[in-house]
Amino acid sequence: MKHKIIILLTLLLGFGSCKKNRIEVDILIKNGIVYTGVDTVPSITSIGIKKDKIIYVGNGEGIDFSADRIIDAEGLIVSPGFIDPHTHADRDLKSPEESHNKPFLFQGVTTVVVGNDGSSDYPLVEYEQLYQKNGIGTNVAFLVGQGTIREKVMGNSDREATDVEILKMMELVQQEMDAGALGMSTGLFYAPGSYAGTEEVIALAKVVRQNGGMYDTHLRDEGAYSIGLVAAVQEAIEIGEKANLPIHISHIKCLGKQVWKQSDSLITIIEEAQKRGVEVTANQYPYEASATGLKAAVVPRWAESGGKDSLFIRYRDKSLKLRILKEVEDNIEQRGGADKLLIVNADHKEFEGRTLQEIAQDMGLEANEVVFEILDKGYARVASFSMSPYDIQNFMQQHWVVTSSDGNTGHPRKYGTFPRKYREYVKNGVIPLTDFINGSTSSTAEILGIPKRGKIQEGYHADIIIFDPESFGDKADYQNPFQLSEGLRYSIINGKLSVENGNYTGQLNGKTIKKE
Repeated sequence: MKHKIIILLTLLLGFGSCKKNRIEVDILIKNGIVYTGVDTVPSITSIGIKKDKIIYVGNGEGIDFSADRIIDAEGLIVSPGFIDPHTHADRDLKSPEESHNKPFLFQGVTTVVVGNDGSSDYPLVEYEQLYQKNGIGTNVAFLVGQGTIREKVMGNSDREATDVEILKMMELVQQEMDAGALGMSTGLFYAPGSYAGTEEVIALAKVVRQNGGMYDTHLRDEGAYSIGLVAAVQEAIEIGEKANLPIHISHIKCLGKQVWKQSDSLITIIEEAQKRGVEVTANQYPYEASATGLKAAVVPRWAESGGKDSLFIRYRDKSLKLRILKEVEDNIEQRGGADKLLIVNADHKEFEGRTLQEIAQDMGLEANEVVFEILDKGYARVASFSMSPYDIQNFMQQHWVVTSSDGNTGHPRKYGTFPRKYREYVKNGVIPLTDFINGSTSSTAEILGIPKRGKIQEGYHADIIIFDPESFGDKADYQNPFQLSEGLRYSIINGKLSVENGNYTGQLNGKTIKKE
């Protein structure tokens, strides 16, 4: 009798151990090749999503899932959604017609950062409320722009700030940090941010530090325009050391033949600073052409002090015109020459798709003179083919460099950055797939201080993409930069489908992400 009881208890325990745990999920992803954003090797893993969170990650054994939607991702890559730390998507997100953010969405981007290059919408609280009211297609996080703050206090004047003005700027930075900015950006190459000295920037950066934020910088010089590329990187590191906060160099590059192959020296300088305890990271886009406003690209900063009207007053002054034209000519050469400067977007549409040299030939003028003919008719944006593949790959292979687009109208990077990096550099063996994914997800979230995003991990927000490893790639080019990327099969943002079977669902699932 005793033996029978033992056998019966053993059988009952066995039956109990076979009973599966039941988990209710909204979406179940199974059979996919899963990269978590931190691991170095993928796995075939099941992922359960409930509301806006990931509640299960595992092999699915012993689990009885009750799912409203099952996605069979066999043969597909499953990854955290990409986080783009440097965009100008705010120009679209403010418009109800463009707030879907499809150019970024179809790259696999689920979160964009805005307020870069020292230029941010102000005050932040009003735009955060606007995004919440209208709805947005991707998540969005904010930086406060140092140039914007300086302009609010001092206008576009090229002069040193007074102590009182610095205090006022510090107050406004604090206001924007209180509203949820992740940190402060600078565009020290651009007016009016360029008019600020290093100590002025350090004073504002200390406010950011007190709020646990980070410092993102478009360097004062990315080539040989003013202080030089090496000195500009050293200035960024000095700001980080003196303000004691993390430094993030945006779209790191060697712009112009004069500084090609300086990436080796810059990597050494940055890694030496890291050894001293300075937190220095960078982001990069995978293109040989940069893009910016025509005025910013070639017009000297002193000449544009006070704005466009002041620029043309100086240009028409006989005592200044020749100096301005000479400096514009030098800057055109810095950018690779007039034949390498392509107008990608302009108020006067006849200029679009043509090089500065082609326009100059048609007008019968010198290229430096044509610059002012174009600017007189309105805004123009230019792409300049002035970077070396050597430097691009050299920076890309550093563990502290993550992916960004600097996405803006007219350059294909707005539509193609992340898929292009995968197609051009992962598939061709320049960087491993895990480095590409980790450097587009968890590493970026850590740099920015964004919590609970960038990883496929239980308890994290459900921002997940699924793409075809064979067809994922960019289609946008310089002749037609407005083509959506291909190969993205699913995008899940905050637990809801934004892209399904390669098609936009029409849902605005993004949220505003603020500093906590």
